[in-house]
Amino acid sequence: MSGADLAVVATVVACYALVSRRLAGTWVTGPLVFTFVGLVIGVKGLDVLDVGPSIDGIKLVAEVTLALVLFSDASRLDLRRLRREIGVPVRLLGIGLPLSILLGAGLGVVMFPELLVAEALVLAVLLAPTDAALGQAVVSDTRLPTDVRQGLNVESGLNDGICVPLLVAAIALVDIGTSPSRRGDVIVDLVREASIAAVVGVIAAGIVAVLFRMADRRGWVDQQWARVVPLTVVAIAYPVTVGLGGSGFIACFVAGLVFGALVGPRVDDVIELVEEAGGLLSGVTFLLAAAVLLGPVLTRLSVPVLVYAILSLTVVRMLPVALSLIGSGTSTPTKAFTGWFGPRGLATIVFTLTVVRDAELAGARTVVDVAAITVALSILAHGVSAPVLIERYVRWEAANSPASGEPSAPVGR
Repeated sequence: MSGADLAVVATVVACYALVSRRLAGTWVTGPLVFTFVGLVIGVKGLDVLDVGPSIDGIKLVAEVTLALVLFSDASRLDLRRLRREIGVPVRLLGIGLPLSILLGAGLGVVMFPELLVAEALVLAVLLAPTDAALGQAVVSDTRLPTDVRQGLNVESGLNDGICVPLLVAAIALVDIGTSPSRRGDVIVDLVREASIAAVVGVIAAGIVAVLFRMADRRGWVDQQWARVVPLTVVAIAYPVTVGLGGSGFIACFVAGLVFGALVGPRVDDVIELVEEAGGLLSGVTFLLAAAVLLGPVLTRLSVPVLVYAILSLTVVRMLPVALSLIGSGTSTPTKAFTGWFGPRGLATIVFTLTVVRDAELAGARTVVDVAAITVALSILAHGVSAPVLIERYVRWEAANSPASGEPSAPVGR
């Protein structure tokens, strides 16, 4: 990326920042703005922003962003509270997520004969994680029931971390399918990657968290610098893990869990900088992905790709969610609301870039096309529908819940 490209990106970010509060709560979300502008100024638009044929620069930005998001999501997860309120999140992750992946893979095999079964599984996995940032109005609106917001928030915070090893495994299955003689090596590599990531994540976060607690109790840590501490954990865990041959994303997710558990409630005070950096880079990622990936994909858009994308956001998501909530006492409107608000965003973009750059998939173009269109549709559909559906659901909840007048509890720690 040249200096001119960097200036263009900075200008777009500055313009959005100047109207961000005015747009908050409307259907014009940050991801929608950055995606639209990216299309306009990208290689198939005005061609103002052209980072060249290599996607390495975009991939680096996207990977750093996801590493920060994985760490912050995991660090804010209150495991003790989750154990008390395991109902909806565990059902969504333990039943809904696997069913979504299986249904998505099956649909991929049927609709795209050119894909191997393992490649269809890769497609399903990279479309499985949800992005709460695309439906921020849902998880932040306190008029909505706490269990609904908590369920969606925890699901979004955990499913991208869960899908990282699943994606690695799915890509490994592709390698096994194309080179059966390497089956043993692929399995060993997979286990090694996950093990290295887990060990590095635990050690890096554990050491930094313990030292931070000791220094913080003695009053040695200035609050400004306290917010830098979590960033250092990510900056240690990710490159060290990658350098050792492990998965940096798994390491950051594990590190976030360990850091949050050891630091406790204080994590809410120190994690803000990581979240702010992740939010900024998320916008940049949407901008660059739209400029370089989405534009070309739109020029070759086919009916099967569009149909699969629509089904992925509806049937492939909503049916497994409805099935996972059977027996939970959840009403039909709540099942529909929870099922619809499973937007696809950052994790899918990063996973797609990984497939393009690192995985040797014969059906890579189909996978990329479907993923790009699904994310684009999700950004538009979930952004536009959020204000309307929230109002309708709140009115329904008020009319049908005897406790609707009680204040909703905050989501998080």
